Amino acid sequence: MRDAPADLLTFFFADLESSTRLWERFPDAMKGAMERHDEILREAVNGAGGRVVKVTGDGLMAVFGSPSAAVAAALEAQRELQRETWGETGPLRVRMGVHVGVAQQRGLDFFGPPVNRTARLMAAAHGGQVLLSADAARLADRLPAESGLRDLGEHRLKDLAEPEHIFQLTHPELLSDLPPVATLSERPNNLPTQTSEFLGREIQLSSIRDLLDAARVRLLTLTGPGGIGKTRLALQAAANQIDRFEDGVFFVDLSPVRDREAVFQAVVRAVGVSASTDEPPLAVLKEALRSRRLLLVLDNFEQVMEAVGGVSELLQQCPELKALVTSREALRVRGEHLFPVPPLALPHGGPITAELVVDYDAIRLFVERAREVQPSFALTDENAPAVAHICARLDGLPLAIELAAARLTLFSPDELRRRLDRGPEVLRGGPRDLPERQQTLQSMIDWSYDLLQDDERDVFRLLSVFVTARLEAIETVAASLERLRRVDVVERLASLVDKSLLRSADERGQRRLSMLATIREYAAKRLTEEPELAAAARRAHAEYFCEFARSRRDLLYGPEREAALDELGDELGNLLAAWRYWVEEREPERLNSLLDGLWVLNDDRGWYHATIELANDLLGVLSAVPSTPARLQEEIALRTSLARGLLAIRGYTAEAEANYDRALTLVEQTGDLPQRAPVVRSLASFYFYRGEFDRSAALGRELLKLAEERGDTTLQVDADLVYGASVAFLGDVTGGMEHVDRAVDRFDPRQ
Repeated sequence: MRDAPADLLTFFFADLESSTRLWERFPDAMKGAMERHDEILREAVNGAGGRVVKVTGDGLMAVFGSPSAAVAAALEAQRELQRETWGETGPLRVRMGVHVGVAQQRGLDFFGPPVNRTARLMAAAHGGQVLLSADAARLADRLPAESGLRDLGEHRLKDLAEPEHIFQLTHPELLSDLPPVATLSERPNNLPTQTSEFLGREIQLSSIRDLLDAARVRLLTLTGPGGIGKTRLALQAAANQIDRFEDGVFFVDLSPVRDREAVFQAVVRAVGVSASTDEPPLAVLKEALRSRRLLLVLDNFEQVMEAVGGVSELLQQCPELKALVTSREALRVRGEHLFPVPPLALPHGGPITAELVVDYDAIRLFVERAREVQPSFALTDENAPAVAHICARLDGLPLAIELAAARLTLFSPDELRRRLDRGPEVLRGGPRDLPERQQTLQSMIDWSYDLLQDDERDVFRLLSVFVTARLEAIETVAASLERLRRVDVVERLASLVDKSLLRSADERGQRRLSMLATIREYAAKRLTEEPELAAAARRAHAEYFCEFARSRRDLLYGPEREAALDELGDELGNLLAAWRYWVEEREPERLNSLLDGLWVLNDDRGWYHATIELANDLLGVLSAVPSTPARLQEEIALRTSLARGLLAIRGYTAEAEANYDRALTLVEQTGDLPQRAPVVRSLASFYFYRGEFDRSAALGRELLKLAEERGDTTLQVDADLVYGASVAFLGDVTGGMEHVDRAVDRFDPRQ
């Protein structure tokens, strides 16, 4: 025996058995009991030279320099817990696990497979029991006096990874008459061993556990689009439930099954029930499972919906049976409880550094899968932004992230990010042991698309022209298309939501429908396969949002301004899509319908760069259509507004001056005196703020002349202000202040 090498750490987990039940029965007494419980554990850890890393519910995690020290702490804690007089709660039984490994450290915390493995090892123990992994047992060569290790053999822990050889710490003062450890090896099951570790989703696993624990929940369906990780989540949730179903947990893969009878034949085979060839498999199951406490995991149910009635019958006839189903759509039977599986958690906004994003499940999955193909890969401050972008670009879909991480054999994270921005085609060549449909992202979505009816496919493709949408918008656009005019769009949308191809969310009291970006890209690609439908859909969408923007235009200048701005903000993605369409079509009238709303929204939000882009787009369109007096006046106004926008953000003074000069040139071409005044006024202010007071004074004199010719009091106020201030800064303070005072005297706040 030898001590652990320097790069290994020993991890120790402890957890109070039946803590939920104790808190429910003795809420007051448990407060004092837990204080003493925590004190005992901390003293034992500190006394053996360890460090408490964090509290985990009603337990803790600690780290030691050697397994021997961890074992000494575990023994001391168990002895003190047994010696304590606990009063009303009765003895507190704590289960413990010890494992060694190389883990990643961030600050004072640790993460990675060894940490997770230790937690699973602890979960297999009973209250009062200490379990060690084979590596921890091999390296623990200085056991406390009278202690020993009992070989419990190989067991599959609840993480579904390879079996672990487990040892139990023995001592005369420790409990010895204990049930078999709570592992997969001790209960009937056929849960497949997984070649990679399950990461994250602690919140979802906890929610599924609580639902399956509830007596009222007999049928729980995990729904979500392909690639979101329903199967892997269901397997892990089932493994966590192994000690709650004394007759076992059984997994049934329905992906190769195509008819109702075959579904129940597959269940018969999975559970291991003997059946004659004459008896229907459903009848066999009803009889065999009538009194058994068992969990069935029915995977990929979406393609065998005709078997729903049989599942319902089976649950009615077998009161101790529960079913955990994965499906891209709900089964829609009485008693079904739905659990929509969300994408993996992603960072949102803020700075991107390795330390700030590594806790997010999507990032963790990418990093762990990247290490499988490139063992030296590490998340750093340099590559973290690219990794975060990749995971966000893939919507936090586990399958897509795993396919992307596998591409690190060819690309750096930044190169992979750039390729993904051009399209998801790079995500090919998944593991050969996966079903064919899971070896590329497109084939995974193909699987869902192929199950749609023809009119569902038409609505699905149409949705790709929307960013997100209200039902009214989709209905209106669909009604304008010949292909969809007679389709019940509401029913088809409901079906697509059920099939997890469309998401529905409440935003400020309204339902909005949206697709994951990867699914929307797929739908857009399918739409291009029918050029006529694609062209009609894009135009109908652009026309709808032109009218939408036009209908809100007057509201922007009245008491309903804020509500109108909120509506425009909700539809910003669609408005910009419509804008791009009309830019391509070179239709300035349509663009003008959109311009006011977008311009005011950008100004209200301070999005000056966006304002500049709008002006440049429209100027480009105007330059490509025949010039008319109205077009020239429009360009003058645009040039002036564009220059103001450029001035609102620093570093664009040359471009601002060029646009003012172009606007003045156009004014001279049109000979439009009223149009000249706002341009000169803006240009004078521009030179004043740039400190070119001689030029602003010259333009101020021109403004005074224009104001006098037009008899415009407001313009006279502006002219006196800019001219007076410029003259004052040039040294004639007295003369300048005379003009400023005149402006003050003329100012009428009612104008």
